Amino acid sequence: MLILGRGKTGSLVAELARERRHHVRVLGASENQEACGLTEPALSDVELVIDFTTPVAVLANIRCCLAARKNMVVGTTGWYGDLAAVRQQVEKAGTGLVYGANFSIGVNLFFEAVRVAAEAVRHEYLGQIFERHHKQKKDAPSGTALVLQSIVKTAAATQLEITSFREGHVVGMHEVVFDSANDRIYLCHDAKSRRGYAEGAVRAAEWLAAKRGFYEFREIWREL
Repeated sequence: MLILGRGKTGSLVAELARERRHHVRVLGASENQEACGLTEPALSDVELVIDFTTPVAVLANIRCCLAARKNMVVGTTGWYGDLAAVRQQVEKAGTGLVYGANFSIGVNLFFEAVRVAAEAVRHEYLGQIFERHHKQKKDAPSGTALVLQSIVKTAAATQLEITSFREGHVVGMHEVVFDSANDRIYLCHDAKSRRGYAEGAVRAAEWLAAKRGFYEFREIWREL
């Protein structure tokens, strides 16, 4: 198993994968500039690649891994404008790829709760999304906040405003509020650590090992 990214989440993914008895190799940004470390010979003994890099690096990483016909789990966000093109590349390569804005089981349960609560919009509630992350996070709004926005839009045909905060060492907090003259519905997911993200990514990799196709983590987490 090859882990791309030596950041906080990528390092934790590598640690947990080793705990689950996987053979792990890690490539950081300095070793993989413009995907230079992802040649077919370098990937010959790799069964699966997990990417937790940056929006700038991820598309080149995907392209090289698919060229070598390696299955991938992609936890990097900020590239979803290219989803349709990447799906075509995966199908052409005959490989498997799981992507997700958030690999935490708790967050995916939160998505379901928000989908149900979005019915409030049809009953004269006004909604808003707030997301808070550490000050080093590069993309805003977060991929998770954009998924929440999409869930409400699909369920209630309304586009909620997202307000983003970048402060301190906040791992990740997402809040969805539906407000009316009579009451307020307040839904919140507050990550205590990155461990939930890392565990979900490793378990998704194990699930994907012998599969082909293009999957979103929201679609498959119940099968893990």
